[in-house]
Amino acid sequence: MNLASTLAMYLSTTQTRALGDVVRLLAEATDGDALREALALPVIELLGADQYVSMVWNGELNRFQRFTALNMSVDSLRNWDSYYRLIDPLTFPMMERRRPTLVTQVLPQQDLLKTEFFNDFLRPERMHWGINVYFYDRQTCVGDFRVFRQRERGNFEQNELELLRMVEPAIAGALGRLHWENHSAPTSPATERAEEVLQRSAHLSQREAEVAWLVACGCPDKQIAKRLEVGYPTVRFHLANAFKKLQTQNRAALASRVLALVESRRQTCGRTAVS
Repeated sequence: MNLASTLAMYLSTTQTRALGDVVRLLAEATDGDALREALALPVIELLGADQYVSMVWNGELNRFQRFTALNMSVDSLRNWDSYYRLIDPLTFPMMERRRPTLVTQVLPQQDLLKTEFFNDFLRPERMHWGINVYFYDRQTCVGDFRVFRQRERGNFEQNELELLRMVEPAIAGALGRLHWENHSAPTSPATERAEEVLQRSAHLSQREAEVAWLVACGCPDKQIAKRLEVGYPTVRFHLANAFKKLQTQNRAALASRVLALVESRRQTCGRTAVS
């Protein structure tokens, strides 16, 4: 007996209906963003969850975009993008695992409860227990699910993790197909990268600009070091120089300044002028 048959034996009526809805939506999908939005309720019912958030990673911009959510306020999504992603201890470690993962597998719950991210961002939305999955196709992350439960519901269990693992390949395949089908717009040869904007506008060195942009994208220092293949002290050195040149005192202020410079360039030269 395979995994799908084994799990099906233990599905509730609600979960069985939700699984059928997921399969139907995948078969009918013609747009990735519409699919991620339509999957919100079936995924919540399948996993016995309370909140659902889905984003798409833009590898060229090093930024999450195209948010959709169920049972989460628009203000919270905006606040995550403007600030809390900079101190989010979960997203990048879970993204690196490239498989359905419980929050408690990357950070013990007692440690998460002590963070600003939990107390000022998750707790007001009653998002206590979490499970995430990031969908990859051709080494490209084409979307994600960030699913949470309220505290009194208890943590997600192994059978729910297995359910998500069971549907993950089909969802990744559908999102991947739709991503490449809809990703046909050519990139202008005159496109200017965000790091180049920072070098020109703020007189940052190439490495300083790379570090500053990754900070603005929400990467912690250790992740930046890994991405740039440099040592942690090197990242701190370039970050300190970026603070001085951009006249900022902390990461949030630096991110705000960097994004303002890039946005100004986009408005001056058109929305596709910076990648």
